[in-house]
Amino acid sequence: MTKTDTDLKRFGELCLSFPETTEVDSWGHPNYRAGKRTFASFEWVNGRSSMAFRLGAADVDFLLRQHEGSFITPYGKGHWISLWADSRIDWPLVEELAERSYRLVALKRMIAALDGT
Repeated sequence: MTKTDTDLKRFGELCLSFPETTEVDSWGHPNYRAGKRTFASFEWVNGRSSMAFRLGAADVDFLLRQHEGSFITPYGKGHWISLWADSRIDWPLVEELAERSYRLVALKRMIAALDGT
């Protein structure tokens, strides 16, 4: 198993740990949906593996300034940010971004299930 395979497996398990999340293959890579809305993706950009998250514009701007391994996802009108996955991965950051992204698109009942309320 390669580093990319291992990272993709870990990323998928993280994303699928959120309530009512599914994995859907679209555009040649896995996308993770909360209900019907995509919140994260593991994809290849210019031959490099990356993880993409849907976030608010202010969060995207902040991460671009603070995290050198981040870049604007080539789609999403400034509401998606990606992190390169072919070098050292900051898993606590990935976990935080995945949860933020999930909370942004999930329905209230999904967030209540996540929070255990």
